[in-house]
Amino acid sequence: MSQGYASSAPAEDSNRVKLGWSNRLLARPEVGAAVAAAAIFVFFLVVAPAFRSPDAFFTILYQASTIGIVAVAVGLLMIGGEFDLSAGVIVTSAGLFNALFCYYLGINLIVGAVLSLVFSLAIGFINGYLVMRTGIPSFLITLGSFFILQGVNLGVTKLVTGAVASPNISQMDGYGALKAIFAGSFDVAGVTVWNSVIYWLAFVGLAAWILQRTRLGNWIYAVGGNAASARAVGVPVVRVKIGLFMAVSFLGWFVGMHTLFRFNTLQAGNGVGNEFLYIIAAVVGGTLLTGGFGNALGVAIGAFIFGMTSLGIVYAGWDPNWFRAFLGVMLVLAVLVNLYVKKLSTARKVG
Repeated sequence: MSQGYASSAPAEDSNRVKLGWSNRLLARPEVGAAVAAAAIFVFFLVVAPAFRSPDAFFTILYQASTIGIVAVAVGLLMIGGEFDLSAGVIVTSAGLFNALFCYYLGINLIVGAVLSLVFSLAIGFINGYLVMRTGIPSFLITLGSFFILQGVNLGVTKLVTGAVASPNISQMDGYGALKAIFAGSFDVAGVTVWNSVIYWLAFVGLAAWILQRTRLGNWIYAVGGNAASARAVGVPVVRVKIGLFMAVSFLGWFVGMHTLFRFNTLQAGNGVGNEFLYIIAAVVGGTLLTGGFGNALGVAIGAFIFGMTSLGIVYAGWDPNWFRAFLGVMLVLAVLVNLYVKKLSTARKVG
């Protein structure tokens, strides 16, 4: 019996590819982004003296958090196999809804914030429901939502205020409490730290825990990898995907509240183009466009790269227009790296 067991072991081993520790490390989604982030960080330390101060570092973290919070949910949605091109304008829609509703009716901003949350979640639910019930790709459904929300933002704002910006809300009831929650800050050794950075790290930690430690996380990977197979083994595909769209809307609302109470007013045309920044952060962080692969830490690193680059170019005194070119290069390189990482992660089994 022991000989038979021994003889069967090589056959089992022969069906697997032995990966060294370096390949196992490279097979993690976030490693490529971490290496890129380290290289970019060192580069700007060398070329931009202003980049070296603690204040600059926390400014970079703040810049990264404004993209990174929504990017967390967008990353989860992409792991689940879907896209949301309306994520950028949802941020502006949420803030405008709060400001204009309360301004027009003269009610407390806290009531407006709650109603804005309901409105945002409804948008996410509609996006997810239409994708799942019609079979139309999420790219097209949310592209339609993008144009609808963009038009409504501009049209309603001009109708209510006669301009393309919301009124200044700093004197309205509830402003102080909401500003402290969504747009507060505190000092550490003379450096300003915005609450949004803490919220960003908390959302990343929560998303990482969900993906790695919960059944819901397994479901998200399953529906992104193969929705039909996931459904066959009892995964509630429709509920999971609708929930992911609503998560994008929730974090879009959260950033919308931050932006509104940080600046007291909003331009109705803001947010257009940010949906691509969220997607780029996720892809640079190791999330595959095809779904089923990625993690929250990688998305956070992708957002940090965005913050470093957008401000590093300014600190170095270069033309900010180069930032968009950099994003394009990073996106192409990230896709190539992600494909290689995906091959490494599946190399243990042959056939």
